[in-house]
Amino acid sequence: MNNNKYMKTIIAACVAAFSLIGVQNHTVDAMTLYQVVKGDTLWELGQQYGLSAETLKLANKRQNDLLFIGEVLQIPDKSEESAVLPVNATASAETNAHNPAVSISNEEKDLLARIVEAEAKGESYEGKVAVATVVLNRVESPEFPNSITEVIYQVVGKSYAFSPVQNGEINKPASEESIRAAEEALTRTNRLNEAVFFYNPEIATDNWILSRTIVETIGNHVFAI
Repeated sequence: MNNNKYMKTIIAACVAAFSLIGVQNHTVDAMTLYQVVKGDTLWELGQQYGLSAETLKLANKRQNDLLFIGEVLQIPDKSEESAVLPVNATASAETNAHNPAVSISNEEKDLLARIVEAEAKGESYEGKVAVATVVLNRVESPEFPNSITEVIYQVVGKSYAFSPVQNGEINKPASEESIRAAEEALTRTNRLNEAVFFYNPEIATDNWILSRTIVETIGNHVFAI
């Protein structure tokens, strides 16, 4: 190899190296790391950073909207959204904007699964998801406490709002199906028409609960607002 060719090879290699460094720096500069805290949702984080929930899911290789306290998310720069979000994901992002997920601790996730097991042990998977959804709807309602733990252990009058807390069934471990049902409810893809009550009409005797507007019937339970 003559000197001219050798120098051209060196120059080309240097240009390629600097180009690669520029891309790497651009990627780092365009990405923010965020640690999830209690109450965070992909929808709210998207609003904070000017991104869609779908963009955040794709940037973090997520199949669902579930977040865990303490985990670290990659937040792409707004200018990078078009590169992250496929064209056909726009409609999905708009849909998810109306169904923000809920982030909870592992302890509350277990508690949610246990109340599902206790309240809907003999119900279908759909019925189990619905019971978990009622709990989450209560968390988001101004008429109820604002955490899963407080909702489940809420005292109404002289007893607990959920009978399994009263009789101790809440302390039994959840089945795999109840755990999956709780996880699905946390994605908030079906809010059950914002139902905040459920009961078995065959055994319910309280006139007040029977007067609530029914929005769904699943198995042995009716769900009401």
